[in-house]
Amino acid sequence: MRVIDLHCYPGTPTWIESQGPYPEELARYWKREWVGKSEEAVVQEFADAGVQACLVALDLETTVAAAPCTNEYVHDMWKRHPDRIIQCWGAVEPAKGEIAIRQVKKAVQELGFIGFHFHPIMQHFAVSDRRHYDLFEEINALGAAVMVDVGTTGMGAGMPGGNGALVRHAHPKHIDQLAADFPNLKIIMAHPGWPWVDETTAVALHKGNVYWEMSGWAPKYFPGNLKVDIRGRLQDKIMFGSDYPSMPYDRIMREWNELGYKPEIMEKIMHGNAERVLGL
Repeated sequence: MRVIDLHCYPGTPTWIESQGPYPEELARYWKREWVGKSEEAVVQEFADAGVQACLVALDLETTVAAAPCTNEYVHDMWKRHPDRIIQCWGAVEPAKGEIAIRQVKKAVQELGFIGFHFHPIMQHFAVSDRRHYDLFEEINALGAAVMVDVGTTGMGAGMPGGNGALVRHAHPKHIDQLAADFPNLKIIMAHPGWPWVDETTAVALHKGNVYWEMSGWAPKYFPGNLKVDIRGRLQDKIMFGSDYPSMPYDRIMREWNELGYKPEIMEKIMHGNAERVLGL
């Protein structure tokens, strides 16, 4: 079966450095080493797992004063390994205003990116904040998609004051508003949305332009209602993502298989919905 992983970070030292003060706490959160690997080792992990990866850039420059893991960086990695990396999500910071808009244009028109990923908690903003709607208007006009984190995050978890980040910025109500204001914009919610899983489910079901990938969470710990809805009313909305390198692929794949979904549902989750919605 083809497996499209919508949510993979580069996993290299450049990506680690772009996280500023967070790697030490992330190591505690995930209970594993949080250090960079060589590009070759990362791509080999994709190959060993049998996934086709969509790389995610990272830009937290205005909130943690760290150099970004840029759109150009993930683009070059994609082009060096087109057999295992099939697309990229760009990263821009809404706080950069016109600079972010120029970066969006370049990422779509010159780099060929499918869309953009946003970290509302770590980027200190809500996607429903109309002060940033010029940016979403440009993304929408370009025909690109957005992938937006919902629910809590390991970044900042355990740090005093969460290092200033606010979990509420990732509430699904902000996706609800964005989707209503931009009905032609394809929006992928990233992660299961805890502690607002029911609210996230409601948004996915209510908004025809909203979809949902389940990265960054062990499948066996999906809430019971979510497990039921994935096999039923959410089956055409759910896509596969890992949040690489957060958890080992062997565990993620094993636990997805242990959920016991019918083959036709697994086909939708692992590749069919991403192919249909994003053209991958």
